[in-house]
Amino acid sequence: MKQLLIDTGAILEGHFLLTSGLHSPMYVEKFQVLQYPQHTAALCAALAERFRDKQISVVVGPVTGGILLAHEVGKNLGTRAIFTERENGVMTLRRGFVIHPGERVLVVEDIVTTGGSVQEVLDVVKQAQGNVAGVALLVDRSGGKVSFGVPTEALLHLSVQSYQPAECPLCAKGLPITKRGSRKL
Repeated sequence: MKQLLIDTGAILEGHFLLTSGLHSPMYVEKFQVLQYPQHTAALCAALAERFRDKQISVVVGPVTGGILLAHEVGKNLGTRAIFTERENGVMTLRRGFVIHPGERVLVVEDIVTTGGSVQEVLDVVKQAQGNVAGVALLVDRSGGKVSFGVPTEALLHLSVQSYQPAECPLCAKGLPITKRGSRKL
């Protein structure tokens, strides 16, 4: 998996402002790999295989990358695939999507550093009284430190240092910072 990310230019090095507000010397630009349908299909099939025996009813992921992942993982599991998005800054189900009480839900996400977006999706599932069966990730940047209290599988674990802005050695060196991704901070 790591070599695929390198080969597609998805692993970037420099000084990055992450969605979490942290700074990091590495960024994983998932869309560099997800732009290739054959890679997306293969990665999602691998994620689905890890949850095949969990009787999943619906796969849900957060906008934006989570839409592609939910669709492909859902296709592999033969389930519905939906997504959450923010409305007035709060993660929610829109577009008529519902999670029925007791429905077994697999949450999917592309890249996790702190797990904030996944936790927001988990909260939406719990509010709908869904039963979280697990979390599937393409890349866990936390080095395995993130825990969601449910079975969690990642295709790749990276231990990538991240820093609070006030403690960032890259800032101290005067390196210019790059903001990637679609979310405004």
